[in-house]
Amino acid sequence: MLTFLGFAMIATFLVLIMMKKMSPIAALVLIPALFCVFAGKGAHLGDYVIEGVGKLAPTAAMLMFAIVYFGLMIDVGLFDPIVRGILRFCKADPMRVVVGTAVLAAIVSLDGDGSTTFMITVSAMYPLYKRLGLSLVVMTGVAATANGVMNTLPWGGPTARAATALKLDAADIFVPMIPALAVGLLFVFALAYVLGLRERRRVGVLSLPGQKAPEDVDDVQEDLVGAATGSAAQTVSAGPVVSGAATGPAPAAASASASASPPASPSGAGSGSDPEDGFQGLDPDRPTLRPRLYWFNAGLTVALLTAMIMEWLPIPVLFLLGAALALTVNFPHMPDQKARIAAHADNVLNVAGMVFAAAVFTGVLTGTGMVKDMADWLVGAIPEGMGPHMALVTGLLSLPLTYFMSNDGFYFGVLPVLAEAGAAHGVSPLEIARASLVGQALHMSSPLVPAVYVLVGMAKVEFGDHTRFTVKWAALTSLVVLAAGMLFGII
Repeated sequence: MLTFLGFAMIATFLVLIMMKKMSPIAALVLIPALFCVFAGKGAHLGDYVIEGVGKLAPTAAMLMFAIVYFGLMIDVGLFDPIVRGILRFCKADPMRVVVGTAVLAAIVSLDGDGSTTFMITVSAMYPLYKRLGLSLVVMTGVAATANGVMNTLPWGGPTARAATALKLDAADIFVPMIPALAVGLLFVFALAYVLGLRERRRVGVLSLPGQKAPEDVDDVQEDLVGAATGSAAQTVSAGPVVSGAATGPAPAAASASASASPPASPSGAGSGSDPEDGFQGLDPDRPTLRPRLYWFNAGLTVALLTAMIMEWLPIPVLFLLGAALALTVNFPHMPDQKARIAAHADNVLNVAGMVFAAAVFTGVLTGTGMVKDMADWLVGAIPEGMGPHMALVTGLLSLPLTYFMSNDGFYFGVLPVLAEAGAAHGVSPLEIARASLVGQALHMSSPLVPAVYVLVGMAKVEFGDHTRFTVKWAALTSLVVLAAGMLFGII
C-alpha cells in the first residue's frame, strides 16, 4: 500500500507541475500532506514536516547567504570580465553560447557544490541568452546535466556516500570511473553542440557591433546573411543584430520557454536600455560597481571556495561570513547595505521557500515509510537470473531511485542491499559502487535537489518546463556513462 502511495504521490507531483496546474511550492506542500492522510498517518504530519525541515535547514541557510554573496559579487562587477570574455569567444553565435554554457558549468563544478555552480553559470550566461533571444531551458538543461556528471567528484557527495556505505576507499571507486565519466562529459558537450545548432536555426545567425558572423554557418544561413546585408549594417551599439533569420518554426524542445526568452529583433530591441532584456544587471555604468575592490572580491571568492572544498568550516557558516564581509567592505554605508539586501530578497525568498516546501515532501516520504517500501519493492522485483549482472541492475536503478530519493536515502538505504545481493553472485562491491554513480546526471534535476531551484529561480524558468526538457537528455547522459563503464570493463 505504501509503495503504491509513494509512486502515486511522486507521479501526481510531476504531472501537476509539468502541466502547470500548481506551483512547485504548493505542490511540494499540499500533495504530500494529502497522501499522508491517505496513508492513515495524518496525525503525524507535523512530526514528519518538522523532521524534514530540521534536516534541510542548513541547506536553506547555505542557499540564502550564497545567493546574497554571489548577488553582491554580480553587483560589484566580479563577473563582468567573464561575461565579456564569453561574449567575445561566442561571437554571438547561439551554438557557441550553448557549448560555452556546458564548458563553464563543468569547470565551475570542480568546486563540488551544485548551488555555487548554478549561481556562477547563470550569472555569466543569463545576460547572453536574454540578449540573443535564446531558450532559457536550454541553458538550465545543459548546466544541470554537465554539473550532474561532475557531481561524482569525490568531494561532490555521491562518491563519498557510496564509499562510506560500503566501507570502501573513495579513490578506488572514482579513479577507475574517470574514463566513463569523461565519455559522459563529452556527450554533454556534443549534446550542447546539437542544441546550439537548433537554437542557431531558430533565432538566426547573430553578430555584435564590430564582429563578423561566424564562418561555419549552414549554407542556408549564409544565403540569409547575404540577403540581410542591408539590415545588418544598421548595428546598434547597445545590442546584437540579426544577420540571419530563423529558417522555420522553433523546435518544440528548444522553444519550451519562449515566453521567458523573446527573440532578439533586427532593430536592436533587447538592448541594455530595456530593464527586462536581462542585460540591465550588467550595465557597465551601474552605481554598485566597485572596480577598486575587484581583486579583494576575487580573492575573497577564491578563499571562500577553497575553504568550502577543504571543509574548514560548514558551508552555511562560510557563506554567512563571506556575505557579511563582502557587504561590509563593498557597501560600508547602512542605506546601501539595506538596498543590496532588498535587491536580492526576491531570489532568497523563492529559493528558501522552495527548500522548506521540499522538506514537507521528503519528510512525508521518509516518515511514512514510503521511500523504504518503494526501494524494497524495486530491489525485490529484480529477477533471480539477473544476480550476476547486479552492477548493470544497480546502474539502471540509480536513474529512477536517485531522482525520486535523496542521495542519502539511496546510498545509505538501498545501495547496501544491492551490494549484498551482488556479493551473493560474485559481483564486487566496487563494481556496485561505481555503477551507483551513473544516475547523477539525472539526479541533479530532481525536485528533491535544492540546488535545482537556485538554477531555475535565477534563470527565471518554470520548474515544469525545465523538467520536461531536461529529464530525457539527462537520462540519456546517464545511460551513456553506464554503457561506457561496461564497455571499458569498469562496471
